[in-house]
Amino acid sequence: QVQLVESGGGLVQAGGSLRLSCVVSGSIFSFNVMGWYRQGPGKQRELVASLFRGGMTNYADSVKGRFTISRDNAKNTLYLQMNSLKPEDTAVYYCKAGAGFGSWGQGTQVTVSS
Repeated sequence: QVQLVESGGGLVQAGGSLRLSCVVSGSIFSFNVMGWYRQGPGKQRELVASLFRGGMTNYADSVKGRFTISRDNAKNTLYLQMNSLKPEDTAVYYCKAGAGFGSWGQGTQVTVSS
């Protein structure tokens, strides 16, 4: 069973940056798609960014130009670089491997203060 462990969350002021990491127990390249999702207070979980095996990326409109998804195949790690953070980015961020139900990490809290 694949295990995913996120890290890198924390408290940051608006305008700041954070980099989230997601270490996967198996080969990250075996998954056709990997993604970052988030769930803010009182909100539904939403897709933030996805990265396909061939390198294509997809971003939510709310984070385009500020967030960058990437991977290191050798380290079996998925990243999310978050710049110019806003209070509305406050959420628990989850890493997902695979399509459909996929495999999920436990989440990491990101809090952006105004």
